[in-house]
Amino acid sequence: MDAFLQAALDEARQSLTEGGIPIGSVLVIGGRIAGRGHNRRVQQGSAILHAEMDCLENAGRLTARDYQRAVLYSTLSPCDMCSGTVLLYGIRKVVIGENQTFQGPEDYVRARGVELEIVNDPACIQLMREFIAAQPELWNEDIGE
Repeated sequence: MDAFLQAALDEARQSLTEGGIPIGSVLVIGGRIAGRGHNRRVQQGSAILHAEMDCLENAGRLTARDYQRAVLYSTLSPCDMCSGTVLLYGIRKVVIGENQTFQGPEDYVRARGVELEIVNDPACIQLMREFIAAQPELWNEDIGE
């Protein structure tokens, strides 16, 4: 696993430690982490703080050029909301830790010109499988089911 996906996985584990949903994300610009975050819907009582949203919020206000040079790493395939944000800001590449337990609108995002790299890392898969088995109601809430 590369260092940036590992950083996203560390964020996912932090969320789990806090009682949240174990999904993490980092935004990389020019080979450096510009922002990091994890799913904090439970912790903050938020409707929108998925890992990618938290990561982008923590990165702060960036220019369009920054987003175009950025790579977003996420431990899980981004949902419709997070994928929409990738498209809105023109992020051109997303590295996905796994899409076995959940798959967002990957075909649509690709059709809009975003490069997706699917890693299907065993640690990312195991973390989500264990969480979904342990807390299916919370997981279903997070994905809107």
